[in-house]
Amino acid sequence: MTGYIIRRIINMIIVLIGISIISFVIIQLPPGDFLTTYILHLQSAGTAVDESLIESLKKYYGLDQPLYIQYLKWIKNIVFHGEWGRSFEWNKAVSTLIMERLPMTLVVSISSLIITYVIALPIAIYSATHRYSVVDYIATTIGFIGLSVPGFLIALILMFVFYNAFGISVGGLFSREMVDAPWSFAKFVDLLNHLWVPVIVLSIGGTAGIIRTLRAMLLDELNKDYVKVALSKGFPKWRAILKYPVRIAIIPIVSTIGWTLPDIFSGATIISVVLNLPTTGPLLLQALISQDMFLAGSFVLIMAILTVIGTFISDILLMWVDPRVRYE
Repeated sequence: MTGYIIRRIINMIIVLIGISIISFVIIQLPPGDFLTTYILHLQSAGTAVDESLIESLKKYYGLDQPLYIQYLKWIKNIVFHGEWGRSFEWNKAVSTLIMERLPMTLVVSISSLIITYVIALPIAIYSATHRYSVVDYIATTIGFIGLSVPGFLIALILMFVFYNAFGISVGGLFSREMVDAPWSFAKFVDLLNHLWVPVIVLSIGGTAGIIRTLRAMLLDELNKDYVKVALSKGFPKWRAILKYPVRIAIIPIVSTIGWTLPDIFSGATIISVVLNLPTTGPLLLQALISQDMFLAGSFVLIMAILTVIGTFISDILLMWVDPRVRYE
C-alpha cells in the first residue's frame, strides 16, 4: 500500500503542475488583460491616462514581464511562501479574499452535502426494495424533476413565490440589518432562517442523481443469485440487503464522492449569484470576467488540487468498499 500511495502522490504532483500551466495560459488567452480593462474604465469615466501611468501600472502588476516569468514567480510564491498573488480588482491578497468568503461557502456546501446523502440514500434503498410502490413513484418523479430542472431556475422560482406570496426575500444568508453585525446568537438564528433556501436548491440535483443511480444499481443486484441464496438461508432481509447488494450498488457513488471537494470550495457559482450568497462562487465569476489572472488562476488551481485529492480519497474508499479492487 505504501508503494501505491507514493506512486499516486508523484502522479498527483505531475498532474497539478500540468494543470497549473494550462490554467494560467488559458486565463491569458482572451484578448487584453485586467490593465487594459482598467484603463478603458478610466477613459470612459473621463479620466486621462498617460503613458507613464500605464507603464508604472504594468511594472506594479508584473505585466511587463514574459508570461512564463509571471507563471514561475506565481508558482514559486505559492510553493515557498504560501502567497497566491494579489487581486488586481480588489487590491487585496488572494488568500485574504478567499478566506473572507470560505466560511460561509463551507457552511452552505457542507450543509447541502449532508442533507443530500441523509435524504437520498434511505429513499433510494427503500425505492429499490419496494419497486412500484407509492414511495418509488414519488422518488422517481422527484428524481426526474431534480435532474431536468437547473438549480438556478429552482432558485428563481422560490424567490418569486416567496416574495409574491409572502413578501419575503429569500436571497442572501442574512437579513439586511445583520449583514455587518458582529456574531451573536441572534445573527446565528438569522443565518439558520436564511440557510434553508440555498441548502434545498443545492441538494435537489445531488439528491435526485444519487436516488436514480443507487436505485438502478440496487435493482440489478437484488435479482442476482447470491441475494436469493442469502435470503433462503434465513438471513434477515434488511441485513442481507445492506451487507451485500447495497455495498456493491454504492460503488459508483463512492468512486465519485471525491468530486464533491471542488464543489464544496467553488460554492455553486450560478446559484450563488442568483441567490446573492456571500460565497466564493461569485468571486470566481467576477475574477474570470475582469481577467483578474492571479485570483482566477488561484481558484482554478485550488479546485484542481481538491479534485486530485478527492479522486485519491475516492480510490481509497473504493478499495475499502469493494474487496475486489487491489492496490496493483
